[in-house]
Amino acid sequence: MIVLSLLDARHRAPQQQWHFDLESLIRVGRAPDNEIVLDDPVVSRHHLELRRLQRTAGVAGWQLISHGTNGTFVNGQLVSQIWLADRCLIQLARGGPILQVGLSATVPGVSASAPSQGACIHENNPPNTLFCIHCGEPIHVDRTIRQYRVLKTLGQGGMGTTYLACTPSLPDGGRPQVLVLKEMNADMTRIPKAIELFEREARILEGLNHPGIPKFFDFFVEQGKKYLAMEMIHGEDLERRVFRQGPIILPQAIDWMLQTCEVLDYIHSQAPPIIHRDIKPANLLVRNLDNRIVVLDFGAVKEIGTAPGTCIGAPDYTAPEQNRGEPLIQSDLYAIGATLIFLLTGESPQKFYRLLPDGYGFNIASDPRIPPEVAATITQVTQPRPSDRYPSAIELAEALRSCV
Repeated sequence: MIVLSLLDARHRAPQQQWHFDLESLIRVGRAPDNEIVLDDPVVSRHHLELRRLQRTAGVAGWQLISHGTNGTFVNGQLVSQIWLADRCLIQLARGGPILQVGLSATVPGVSASAPSQGACIHENNPPNTLFCIHCGEPIHVDRTIRQYRVLKTLGQGGMGTTYLACTPSLPDGGRPQVLVLKEMNADMTRIPKAIELFEREARILEGLNHPGIPKFFDFFVEQGKKYLAMEMIHGEDLERRVFRQGPIILPQAIDWMLQTCEVLDYIHSQAPPIIHRDIKPANLLVRNLDNRIVVLDFGAVKEIGTAPGTCIGAPDYTAPEQNRGEPLIQSDLYAIGATLIFLLTGESPQKFYRLLPDGYGFNIASDPRIPPEVAATITQVTQPRPSDRYPSAIELAEALRSCV
């Protein structure tokens, strides 16, 4: 059974309810042929569908598919398609009608109860607040995966879905710990390389301990899906920062690259050395707490000495040898140079990449936004042959320091 309750926008009290026992498709919209008709101008004629589908082997669930022109929001997040959890809130357009979902545990295969495992029932919490100001418990819990309570979806990609989650409250009254939970997509579990990359990220993070790398918490398998739990870092990645405010001033850009070199020196000094293989602005997060760089996404890491791998990395920031599946520690340093071009110009490094007298490279010597000494350092660290670059992150850092 699924129960949908139309809530009063101000007091969140139920105004009307619809009960569905056997239906596998429920349509919601303004048109009279919907199962639920909501006469509101912001609601589309056929705004959304709810479909009862197999979620995992032997377990069914309700999936929302949005068709609304003005968007559909689940627990405040704009969605196009999402699995529903018990007591989640569906809003049809910003400021539109709100439906609360009730899932019955008496219906075989329908999972309910996520919010009953610790979700708060207090009222008068500020908008967009994750935890109750009265008791400290989560206000909304989409679902529970093992002991982790999923608060909202942070992002979805080809490999998997990333959630914001938290641990249960401690018996001594301690607050729940907020963390990131990465779930490997079900269709990726049939691809050996995808499994290898996901498991490698967990194994590598478990063995690392550096303030510029997210802490590893847990790796487990639940209902056939693989999950990785790690530290939640509050901040903004460098790609978003540049897109939002434009090029970075030289002293700050150099300082952030020096911090990145420090992290790279740490992982390159492991036994065996670890190559990140995906250094780029989107994977360099500026932590709000201290304005320090945290290197993200260790799913592409490779240990030196293992067999040659496939080409992994963003094309604009990938060294030639890495494109051939033969990454070295100098490949990560190459990406620092390309990243510095983006930070100082606000433009893709690919714009500057062309055939030069000595082969392909970045033509930045005459760009007024990049000082000559910085351009010389970038040119050396992005040489086509690794042997012509700086031999280590320490040497690159020394060259960068001399530029300011």
